[in-house]
Amino acid sequence: MPATTRLISVNDVERLADLQLSSRLFLAPWDPIRADPYFTVAGQQAEVENALARHGRGEAVPHVILDEDSQVVGRITFSGITYGAFQSCNMGYWVAQESNGRGYATNAVRAMTALAFKELSLHRIQAETLIPNARSQRVLERVGFVRYGTAPKYLKIAGRWQDHLMYQLLTDSH
Repeated sequence: MPATTRLISVNDVERLADLQLSSRLFLAPWDPIRADPYFTVAGQQAEVENALARHGRGEAVPHVILDEDSQVVGRITFSGITYGAFQSCNMGYWVAQESNGRGYATNAVRAMTALAFKELSLHRIQAETLIPNARSQRVLERVGFVRYGTAPKYLKIAGRWQDHLMYQLLTDSH
């Protein structure tokens, strides 16, 4: 039952709003604090439009994660895409509470790494997790990501600056 991904679309807005709202408490420990409008259709419309604009500029590859019935269950995004000597990007993802623990994130990360290396010709994908986020760490490690360090007070998550474990996957190790 491999999950697939596809480019996000404005047609995903209502589903994403539903998922964000129903998973709000579940995702809160892993996300920045978000204002109430973020969890509405209008808020998700703005998020999707921004993601597609960044994609149009070549800065991001925003995908949705699909289950075996092609229903949206989460998001996965490459951001900070840089070419030249760096040829790298950052990857972030989430899966809604109702679909968590079913392998969707692992399969989506696997699919996106193939896209990064084969279609985008990148050399490196970086991903970070909060130290207590063992589930996300297992996802990355299953796909072959290697932990290479800790970034103190890296991102402001759940209202405070928190340390993150740093992971990377290189094209020649994939």
